[in-house]
Amino acid sequence: MLAVDLYEKRRSFPAELAEFEALIDAAGASVIEEIVQSRNRLDPAFLIGSGKAQEVAERTAALGADLLFVFNAMRPRQRRTLEKVISVPIVDRTMLILDVFARHARSREGKLQVELAQLRYRQSNLIGIGADLSRLGGGIGTRGPGETKLETDRRRIGERIKALSRSLESVRRSRATRREGDGSEPIVALVGYTNAGKSSLMNRLARSQAFVADQPFATLDPLMRRTYLGDRRFIRLVDTVGFITDLPADLVAAFRATLEELDAAALLLHVADASNPDWPRQAASVDAILHDLKLSAKPRTLVLNKCDLISERPHAGGTLCVSAKTGAGIDALRAELRERFP
Repeated sequence: MLAVDLYEKRRSFPAELAEFEALIDAAGASVIEEIVQSRNRLDPAFLIGSGKAQEVAERTAALGADLLFVFNAMRPRQRRTLEKVISVPIVDRTMLILDVFARHARSREGKLQVELAQLRYRQSNLIGIGADLSRLGGGIGTRGPGETKLETDRRRIGERIKALSRSLESVRRSRATRREGDGSEPIVALVGYTNAGKSSLMNRLARSQAFVADQPFATLDPLMRRTYLGDRRFIRLVDTVGFITDLPADLVAAFRATLEELDAAALLLHVADASNPDWPRQAASVDAILHDLKLSAKPRTLVLNKCDLISERPHAGGTLCVSAKTGAGIDALRAELRERFP
């Protein structure tokens, strides 16, 4: 694994590097060695400098590594230059997140959204990966007369993106129809950093059996469950995909239909992992993404989950502290929601 620590810009580097390793584990791979270089800025050609690139190439060969995971986002030129020096395939952070999404997508909608994000990423990084794209077709009749391979790849990807976009537009319309219902029950959406326990909290509140796993992005497909608050009052609770620092723009665009659930919600329950000492940074990252989605003005309540794993309640005034695992604090959360929707 290779990472560049831009220490003047990234004060949370150790925590984000640990998240990167968790993503590698979720993708089914393992880290056999870390190579970290501290720099003021990324090298425009090699990302890490030509001398360091040669050192990484030699170390990769000596270890017999199959892949080189790169923590930092890479430009096409940097990827192309590194690929000439390092013999193993290079996977950057965006590619890794897309791969984890692809492994966890279960529904047709989720698979369509992930494929669209992957193709958009490939489209913007075509230089240097033409060999992979050639597998999308092949044989007589798959190339236009006189087209270069790059032009063929662009055309093929463009056609597939259009087809996926049409399919997802149909999904978006049907999802909007289901959301409308009779309009009598408010929609409450669970948002938060990946692996904060949103699905576990939904299972506890709605007595449902949504899939739960202790790994990043275990939930991709949005789930809506009718939830009883007591005193003959109900809400519709929605579980959505988790966020992460610097969530790739291609993913946000591809999951537009899913994220529209947040726009339709009357309230966002921001779920944070109280057992993670880094939860304030994670919460700030979620806030930044919600701002980018133009949801900053949406009513929001912060709920600290996994409070059974901590000895002292975090200092966050007015915040609910619950445990989806044990049920502690759930009654207080229901009461809070009843007050929100009298």
